[in-house]
Amino acid sequence: MKKLFVVLALLLVAKTAYAQEQYVELLRSDIKTQKVAVVTEAMQLEEGQSEAFWQVYRDYDYELAAIVDRRIENIKKYASNFSSMTDETAAELAKNSFKIEGDRAKLRQKYYKKFEKELSPLVGARWLMVERTINNLMDLQIMTELPLIQKGWEAPPPEEDN
Repeated sequence: MKKLFVVLALLLVAKTAYAQEQYVELLRSDIKTQKVAVVTEAMQLEEGQSEAFWQVYRDYDYELAAIVDRRIENIKKYASNFSSMTDETAAELAKNSFKIEGDRAKLRQKYYKKFEKELSPLVGARWLMVERTINNLMDLQIMTELPLIQKGWEAPPPEEDN
């Protein structure tokens, strides 16, 4: 599980704002594979629940990808404006962040209801706990990697490949 979060952090920290899109997609694919393994282990589905669970989960994951894309774009914008941050850009980034967080919460609520209906409230609640735990750990890792916004701070020069 720790490897999942290290890979997630690599995908989402500001440094990935400068990574090639193909590299980001490769990391995203690896993260999805590892996340499925974590969810599979944590969910402890009973026989007969797996097919229904994974169908709903795939739909959730598909919708979540659009929100994650928006979050990555917001992080990229933060990184590209870090050394020249203005009040207007900071306000826009904050507004985008609130919208993304709200949309992610609405999506979890929507899919909790689907898990509840298709499987049971217990399975839905367990999924919600697992999903929120993974998201909270990812968020914590991202926030520990991103420098705090400060006016007039100069970012160090990008590392060069030798």
